[in-house]
Amino acid sequence: MRVLVADRFDHATLESLKAAGCEIEMRPELAQEGLRAALAELRPEALVVRGLRVDADALAASDRLALVVRAGANAETIDVDAASRRGIAVATTPGRNAAAVAELAFALMLSLDRRIPDQVADLRKGTWNRVAYARSPGLHGRTLGIIGLGPVGREMAVRGKAFGMRVVAWGFELTQAECDALGVDHVESLVNLARLSDVVTVHAPAVPESDGLVGERFLNAMRTGSILVNTSRASVVDERALAKAIAERGLRVGLDVWSDEPAGRIGEFRNPLAADPKVYGTFHVGAATEQAHQATAAEAARIVREWAVSGDVPGCLNLAAVTPATAVLVVRHLNRPGVLAHVFEAVGSAGINVEEMNHVVYDGHEAAKATIHLSRPPTEEIVAAIRKNPNVLGTSLSLIRRPAPVAAVSP
Repeated sequence: MRVLVADRFDHATLESLKAAGCEIEMRPELAQEGLRAALAELRPEALVVRGLRVDADALAASDRLALVVRAGANAETIDVDAASRRGIAVATTPGRNAAAVAELAFALMLSLDRRIPDQVADLRKGTWNRVAYARSPGLHGRTLGIIGLGPVGREMAVRGKAFGMRVVAWGFELTQAECDALGVDHVESLVNLARLSDVVTVHAPAVPESDGLVGERFLNAMRTGSILVNTSRASVVDERALAKAIAERGLRVGLDVWSDEPAGRIGEFRNPLAADPKVYGTFHVGAATEQAHQATAAEAARIVREWAVSGDVPGCLNLAAVTPATAVLVVRHLNRPGVLAHVFEAVGSAGINVEEMNHVVYDGHEAAKATIHLSRPPTEEIVAAIRKNPNVLGTSLSLIRRPAPVAAVSP
């Protein structure tokens, strides 16, 4: 099984993949324009990427490609819809870089509170200006508001409490029980979080619901002179509204993500926010620590190993949460060749599609059970035809009843 790794894995990680029967082609310097050619040349079954975009054309370049793993928290650089159409599993490595991102977010918080970059700049210019920096607000006893209590948000909560801060949190599906387990206060309204907080850190995922989540209404509710830090995705914060809030409400801001980031690692950058003296910025390096890189690579390798050994993809993103199945047919049978072919022939000839299936074998390997989710219920005649096979021990049929959808809660 061939695996193309467009990343740099350490020796131990590579050896763990080879022990699972994988043939590794590691090309860490592979450029975006060379990805499709490499896939066509090597025809790998699995692809591991970090920063490269994998579009529909790249997915089609290898006729054997069955798995794409992004060494990162999300799959926004992967055309997941195109992968699903081709039956290619997509997986990510969420949470493995959470500590690194939280460390940078907290570093930005401390830097904004104590104006550390400005002090460094003055010292390097030969200026001694202790008066200008002698009265910072401080963080102890202040309120830290966290938007999104996922892996990074939880790491932030731990650090905020360690600094003696009161921590409040809001999330789209966040529950009181989750907050209680971390010892933080649950805020029902996003705007109320803005009103309560001296510092707000943003850790929301890049989903349609979070686009512009931190907008004019939220920013106008923040306390004058408070701190906002975003190390998640640029789309979550309305940059125009943010620039206005900085000018009118004196917000101090730390940004690791920008709406107009250059495509390459080095390039021109002219975002007006980066030039604002009340904004401290970094180069989208939240996850860029050696520890995070190694942990992410190890998790990517674990996913590939599990898939190579068992066929299962841990944390697969594009498995259907709900299929069109309306009925479940259970067939208990002797563990003999041709039984499942007989069942599939019976339902397939009636135009009934198999949407899902689970097959287990019992101790002794004499008997097995197939649980088959079907697009529509088979007739009694079809079930009777299935039972005519001498290796079929019994059947049962049930209908699928789905719960009513739950209404979304507004932020």
